[in-house]
Amino acid sequence: MKDTQVEKQNKLGVVPIPRLLLAMSIPAIISMMIQAMYNIVDSIFVAQIGEEALTAVSLAFPIQMIIISSFVGMGVGINSAISRRLGQGKKNEATNVAEHGFLLALIIAIILGILGLISSQAFISLFTDDVNIISQGSQYLIIVTIFCFGSFITQAAYSTLQGSGEMIKPMVGQIIGAITNIILDPIMIFGLLGFPALGVAGAAIATVTGQFIGMIYMLMVVFKSNKNELKLDYKIFHFDPSIIKDIFKVGLPAAIMQGLGSLMITGYNLILSGFGMSAVAVFGVYFKIQSMIFMPIFGLGQGAMPIFGFNFGAKNRERFNQTFKVAGTAAVTIMCIGTLLFWVFPAQIMMAFNPSPEMMTIGIHCLRTISLSFPIAGISIMVAVSFQAIGKAYVSMLASFIRQMVVLLPVSYLLAKIGGLDLVWYGFIIAEIVCMSYQLFMFRWYQRNIFDTWDVTPLSVQN
Repeated sequence: MKDTQVEKQNKLGVVPIPRLLLAMSIPAIISMMIQAMYNIVDSIFVAQIGEEALTAVSLAFPIQMIIISSFVGMGVGINSAISRRLGQGKKNEATNVAEHGFLLALIIAIILGILGLISSQAFISLFTDDVNIISQGSQYLIIVTIFCFGSFITQAAYSTLQGSGEMIKPMVGQIIGAITNIILDPIMIFGLLGFPALGVAGAAIATVTGQFIGMIYMLMVVFKSNKNELKLDYKIFHFDPSIIKDIFKVGLPAAIMQGLGSLMITGYNLILSGFGMSAVAVFGVYFKIQSMIFMPIFGLGQGAMPIFGFNFGAKNRERFNQTFKVAGTAAVTIMCIGTLLFWVFPAQIMMAFNPSPEMMTIGIHCLRTISLSFPIAGISIMVAVSFQAIGKAYVSMLASFIRQMVVLLPVSYLLAKIGGLDLVWYGFIIAEIVCMSYQLFMFRWYQRNIFDTWDVTPLSVQN
């Protein structure tokens, strides 16, 4: 039964798709670009310490990806559950989803903090016996895992607002956290303004401090503002296991999909370590740099997801498909630009990380080769977002598993054995082609088996 509080004309169901997607995506893209920028700034400052420090941070990155995948997956689950309920006219349920989201954020952060405290040193030791790299890498990981609650609670706030169509305030929260991090990086790393020089540990402290400041702002926005569509109030909160199940149904596959990236990077680092630590450092640099290309696509996905979810809930097939066409075209365009940049300016990109001659040679070939897969990845990401929005995130999870575990790592291992380091990077191109083919097949299948069964007037029109 629809809430009497629901607005009859939600912008997600009536505003023309190109204009709506632009308005929804631009703030998210800015937010994600800023996120990518301060991750890169971290690595640039750390690289000035030396290649050992950069390698330590690169080896720590898979664990950071587990943290990121956990809060991103949780956020996707919250966003999808809220937008679908709003599309169905269930505003009170949407509010209750948001309240459950904050509780989940705190619980997951505590669990990851404990795991990080007890396992960080053992993880870094998997890849090297260099005492300095192990020490710096484990210090970095312990700090970012123990204090990861800032990023989780902030993500719960972002998703609460984005699921209801509010994109500006999450952008502001990202900017606040990023600026704090960028300002503190040189101060904490090199010991400026009377602070001690903390090196790699200083980079971690700057990161978690930025997350904490962003969290404070977002909590004030969500719980103190009267302008939000969803008014959270824990005084009347009631626990509902079905909401937790719905968040996990979408969020867990999304988290696993992201988390597979951590396993992939770990496996790739093991492959690359046979060619020396410079190859590992280059791969770490690549992942930081490629985020400047991929983050706009993820921001586009954040803008598209509530539109997908709302119109799926409202059974408006035309707006759903139009959203996919517009978002997919934009994604491929952005990715083509990224490929062009990586082909024309690879040396200039690598120079920002104080590379050794060996790193420079490896890096140029790495950037040019992997970037050929970018346009294909753009299509796959948009298909994945559409599956997450309609509550079918397991399809995207399986696609990610096929891409990274079934194709990428085995193929790259074989290529390394056959052609050495120069050939190993081509595994990314092969994996993206297989992943895209599978996802497009499933997208067409769901179009026939769900959308074709709709024989009702869209709810957005009924309202």
